[in-house]
Amino acid sequence: MASKAVEAVLFPGIDVRVERVSASTDVLVVEAVSTARPGRCPDCRKQARRKHGKYQRALDEGTLGSRRFIVRLRVRRYFCDRKSCFRKTFVEQVPGLSERHRRSSTGLTGWLRSVAIELGGRPAARLCSRLRLVAGRTRLLRLLTAPTAPDRASRVLGVDEFAFRKGCTYGTVLVDVEARRVVDVLPDRTSETFAAWLTEHPGAEIICRDRASAYTKAVKEAAPHALEVADRWHLLQNLSAAVEKTCHQHRDCLRQRAEEETVTEVPEPPSMLLPPAELLRTQIIERTRHRYEDIHRLLEKRWTGCAIARRLNLDRKTVRRFRDTDLDELGLRPRAPAQRRPGAVQGIPQRPLHRSTRPGQRHPAVPGDPGSRLPRQPPGRPQTPRRPPRGHRRTGPGRHPEPRKITSWIMRPRETLTDSQDE
Repeated sequence: MASKAVEAVLFPGIDVRVERVSASTDVLVVEAVSTARPGRCPDCRKQARRKHGKYQRALDEGTLGSRRFIVRLRVRRYFCDRKSCFRKTFVEQVPGLSERHRRSSTGLTGWLRSVAIELGGRPAARLCSRLRLVAGRTRLLRLLTAPTAPDRASRVLGVDEFAFRKGCTYGTVLVDVEARRVVDVLPDRTSETFAAWLTEHPGAEIICRDRASAYTKAVKEAAPHALEVADRWHLLQNLSAAVEKTCHQHRDCLRQRAEEETVTEVPEPPSMLLPPAELLRTQIIERTRHRYEDIHRLLEKRWTGCAIARRLNLDRKTVRRFRDTDLDELGLRPRAPAQRRPGAVQGIPQRPLHRSTRPGQRHPAVPGDPGSRLPRQPPGRPQTPRRPPRGHRRTGPGRHPEPRKITSWIMRPRETLTDSQDE
């Protein structure tokens, strides 16, 4: 009774007998045997009478709850007794459950075909993986069958090229413009293939194409009485390309108009002369004052710059700078901040100002100073500043809009523009 209930739930109206059901944490396996009448030969359609043998095949039934559902079906192989038939043996197929050369049941194959029709190859494969169905993109695409093309072409026939693989392989798509559906797909975009299709499928009165003359030869040969027109999409595309080209040619006029509308900058107030700031009493200021007094005292004694540099252990350029510069300017001259490369460690305290800065003398390590334990940066070429990220445009007064943006304003309906765009 339990097997009858399982058969009624899982295989309603199908000639199979359930023998065993085994379940695990991930998989549910149902072992069944075919009870249908002997089948017919797939070639000559003769009813089978002799049994050759039997074997077991696995059919994927999708998922049942959170488990994968697999049917292990035991089927029979028969002899074909017709001598004129090329096939000697064949395997029976259970109607509603199995098909030739299929690893899934008839019901699951129908579900996979519907998913492939709606989503295509890769999106359908991603959905199947989320649903725990074993189906790759190639298997899903093989389930699709090409519809039969009508004997006669539609009255208004649209023709355009498309890319199977951009830059390598192209094809031609034929569309019924009035019904808005695809009629046929040609393997290439040559005029000979299109002319052969028009010869086999007469009846086109209006052929809608792009402005290129690739299919004109085929239309004149196979459908000379058909009227050739350009579709609206290609007309708008060509118009937008012409408008953008015109905007590029008149960029100087746009730039001049933008400069005329630039708001005049407010003049800066006149600078005021302030009294010189009083030097602060810091260690570096005191050291600079003492060094300045020592150098000028030796200069009054007619010492040369080289002798002063050797006496005070300084560089000749330093002696020359102290000789030619006033003390107030030496104390108030700001130092240029050190350029740090992007990504450098921030927050490291500066070295104390009382350390010696004589050439060739290394700074001693100071306890608690993390900067004293850092290795020195090797000398080399300073890094150039990074370029702004892609897509970043400097904005400022007097900058005119891009030609592509102006083209979009012209091509859009006027009621969709803002007040600034309409001006």
